[in-house]
Amino acid sequence: MSAATTRSRTPDRLCAEAVDLARAAAEEAAAPGIVGEHVGLVSEGDRVVTHFFECRELGYRGWRWAVTVARASRAKIVTVDEAVLLPGPDAVLAPEWVPWSERLRPGDMGPGDLLPTDAEDLRLEPGYSGEDEPAPNSAVSHEMADLVEAEDADVTEGPPSRLPVTPSRGSIAAVAEELGMRRARVLSRYGLHTAADRWEEAFGPKTPMAQSAPAACVSCGFLVPVGGSLGQAFGVCANEFSPADGRLVSLAYGCGGHSEAAVMPKPPQPAPPVIDETRVDPFPLRPASDSGSVPVTEDESSAELGHS
Repeated sequence: MSAATTRSRTPDRLCAEAVDLARAAAEEAAAPGIVGEHVGLVSEGDRVVTHFFECRELGYRGWRWAVTVARASRAKIVTVDEAVLLPGPDAVLAPEWVPWSERLRPGDMGPGDLLPTDAEDLRLEPGYSGEDEPAPNSAVSHEMADLVEAEDADVTEGPPSRLPVTPSRGSIAAVAEELGMRRARVLSRYGLHTAADRWEEAFGPKTPMAQSAPAACVSCGFLVPVGGSLGQAFGVCANEFSPADGRLVSLAYGCGGHSEAAVMPKPPQPAPPVIDETRVDPFPLRPASDSGSVPVTEDESSAELGHS
């Protein structure tokens, strides 16, 4: 070990004794009452020492004020290099920064938000769009292609329907558009599998609702089929009283709103009236005088009122 290395690891005496100078520098940089006790020092090199002071700031538990002092060769005056707040071994630190693309969760998007997809997104693969062909066979215009290649692409003005991406007549992209196949990228097999796993976890056979359902969705009249390969395992629920209304559900999913689970009985109908046409019941046109609720009286005053 060289002598220079030994001197650098041994704190300079004058710099190590400059505790008051270092505290004054820390108090000048911090708010009053924030700088605590002196908790140690470390040699940074020849005649360079860093003093550490406890930080009493709320929310900075374990942090320390670090003040570096130094002196010139053969000089007896110690000066301050810098004062900064640094985390200690037991400091409370913020979590490691995570890119926004990894922090995004389902449901975070709102109106007006844009979610760009990576050019190498494993969920997508090139569709029948002639994207490998130069213009005019490319499905994307020159302007959009420049934006894709740019590292810092700006958002184009207007909605996507108004962007200048109309292919020329007779090109591959124009034919693909007439066939309904003009998409630059489509779901890859990996994208299909991840979507299927996500939907089956939310509305699949292993959910508590499906476990207690009387029947599966595959036999429900409210199930709307979907096209493509996903139609072999999923459909759209169209029962407004189901918890999965408007959602993609597994054919093995089920709920109590199954169309054939329980059929409500019809309300009972009264029996038709029985009419006996073999006999005749006489009904007098005028009731008898003694058939009323008021007894017959000979009083002339009451007779004039019409009581029977």
